[in-house]
Amino acid sequence: MSTGRFTIDTLGPATLPTSIDRADEITFTDEQERIAHNSQLTSIARALAGGNMPDAFEVAGPRAKIFFSPAKTRAAIVTCGGLCPGINAVIRALVMQLWHRYHCRDILGIKYGYGGLSADAEPPVPLDPDLVNDIHASGGTILGTSRGTPSVEAIVDSLERLKIDMLFTIGGDGTIRGATQIWEEIKRRGRKIAVVSVPKTIDNDIPFVRRTFGFMTAVGVATESVHAAHVEAAGSPRGIGLVKIMGRHAGYIAANASLSSGHANFCLIPEVPFGLDGPGGLLDLVERRVRERRHAVIVVAEGAGQYFFETKGAGEARRDASGNVKLGDIGLFLKERITAHFAGANYPVNLKYIDPSYLIRSARADATDPLHCARFAQNAVHAAMAGKSGLLIGYWHGLMTHVPTRALSGVSQSINPQGELWLNVLEMTGQPGRIGTRPV
Repeated sequence: MSTGRFTIDTLGPATLPTSIDRADEITFTDEQERIAHNSQLTSIARALAGGNMPDAFEVAGPRAKIFFSPAKTRAAIVTCGGLCPGINAVIRALVMQLWHRYHCRDILGIKYGYGGLSADAEPPVPLDPDLVNDIHASGGTILGTSRGTPSVEAIVDSLERLKIDMLFTIGGDGTIRGATQIWEEIKRRGRKIAVVSVPKTIDNDIPFVRRTFGFMTAVGVATESVHAAHVEAAGSPRGIGLVKIMGRHAGYIAANASLSSGHANFCLIPEVPFGLDGPGGLLDLVERRVRERRHAVIVVAEGAGQYFFETKGAGEARRDASGNVKLGDIGLFLKERITAHFAGANYPVNLKYIDPSYLIRSARADATDPLHCARFAQNAVHAAMAGKSGLLIGYWHGLMTHVPTRALSGVSQSINPQGELWLNVLEMTGQPGRIGTRPV
């Protein structure tokens, strides 16, 4: 069954009986099973009326027939980009699934991101259940990580040299772009190497993935920071708590932490422009709040208000090793502008600034995220063993899915300013739908 833009590439027919023990007790996923991208009945009816099947994802899960013979298969795991709660839990679940469910005993851990697949990189480390048994209780990644990448040709050369049959990449949008290029080069060479990605970002901004692992842990840590800002602000005369939360292009953590804490009076995100000066601007609204209620709490996502830095050249031409534009520091910028505004009004305030970014990134996963990590990892192994490639494991309408990584090109995921989540934030904070006018 074709799934249009969501058709999954394969290495060839899966003809081997699964090596999963007690397979007769398992309900295997039908290769034809799909879940609609848009589940609204009007959208489905419109497609069917036009003689088309609606766009749909393959449903992830174990297959009765597999492509690789596990006893002869070498798997490799690589972690890339910034740290995120739950990476070690994913590594552990991948190893446990490969080893115990499929009896694959040859598993390598690539050191320090895609750089570990360069010609002069550190040698990979063998992974087994004993080594990874307790790592999910720690933050970070036992394999190390980095930004940037060797050439795709060099990476595939290393995969061939190391005789790797399946590569599991754990990373965000930059990592997934790299995985797409790796798969295209593998296809060009006619090799039989599966490339399967597990989406990693605390920003929760990867398309076709309703919730990435680490996100809820990030919201939990961020919420504690907002609570702390509220306590500090409420405990000081004319107190202001300012919290900068991670979120380059999407404000999901800031929005959800604002809702979860119940203490944010202003939430600023990249998707909704705001202005500082004049009636109805942020400075005016904060001053009114402090004069009337004696304190205020502001939550700002790191990618919000980047237009304030454009005339200074911040973030225009500078990029990090992953290709991300370096952002101006909106937190320190707001701290300076708010302090200066109240000083000019001869109304001094006590401003407490909190930036929990690295506390969030390095935190160990909370009670809910490891469950999510396990589902991602287990289904990644099922997909690779079935000979599927060039895909990431998605999460859609409560199900794990297969998403071709090429489908992410030119697509983004962010908060809809007219959607339910942002409406909830406006209702919780009491802030107006428009805060000032964005500077031209």
